[in-house]
Amino acid sequence: MDEQRNVKLNNGILMPRVGLGVWKSLNDETQQMVATALQNGYRLIDTAKQYGNETGVGAGLQEGMNKANLKRADVFLTTKIWNGDQGDYDQLRKSFNEQLGKLQTDYVDLLLLHWPVFDKYLESWRALEDIYRDGQAKAIGGCNFNVDHLTNLLDHAEVKPAVNQIEFNPRIHQPDTVALCQKEKIQLEAWSPLGNGQTLNEPVIKDIAAKHHKSVAQVELRWELQQGFVVIPKSSHFARMRENLDVFDFQLDADEMEAIAELDQEKHSIWYNKFKWSGNPDGVDDYIADGNGF
Repeated sequence: MDEQRNVKLNNGILMPRVGLGVWKSLNDETQQMVATALQNGYRLIDTAKQYGNETGVGAGLQEGMNKANLKRADVFLTTKIWNGDQGDYDQLRKSFNEQLGKLQTDYVDLLLLHWPVFDKYLESWRALEDIYRDGQAKAIGGCNFNVDHLTNLLDHAEVKPAVNQIEFNPRIHQPDTVALCQKEKIQLEAWSPLGNGQTLNEPVIKDIAAKHHKSVAQVELRWELQQGFVVIPKSSHFARMRENLDVFDFQLDADEMEAIAELDQEKHSIWYNKFKWSGNPDGVDDYIADGNGF
């Protein structure tokens, strides 16, 4: 495997640095996206119970592996624990086994707590540690954990988190969280690495992209990769899917990196700050923001 295209986690396993996110995709579309991605070089797929499309991921995984002549070990699969399954050890493990069934696999490569649910994430972490020890997850970590959450988790964890997936793009950098993860050798992974499309018209990035004969999206992903992040852009379009993976043949210089960094507004996505957990027992649509879901 190309070392430039993979990063070694703190437990020694390799994780691809560019993957496919499938948030907001229905099952049929997700199946097609995953199958197409695997046939065109992607080896990291990121989903979650909240997205309601693990069944599509599982079907796409099987289709893509068959058509690309891949083994399960060739694919790095990530999913996440729903908030409504957190805090109850037995419920979490039961629900995770159901997730594995939908994904048509007996293990995931990375299992994340989707949010640090107040007064529940430490008990949830205990379940993840046992899932890890039992081999049902090759690595475990958090998603949307800030400095306080991580510090508390590190004080109590027996298995150190391998990954923290956070919102990160030219408009939001979360420097304190990034610094702590780097210090503790917790791999950073960027969700919404293209700022939900809101950063694609930035003149500064357009100028840099023209200089390198690359797209704005490729420059943004390259900017994040050079800071050590794993990135999981979403696209259902074949050309953009290929484009997002084609980011290892150029380098941004220090001035270009700084010019993009100066776009920081340190504001989460609009929905993020209005996040409410409804506790929906069905495990879908528990994220509510302006009626648009997660």
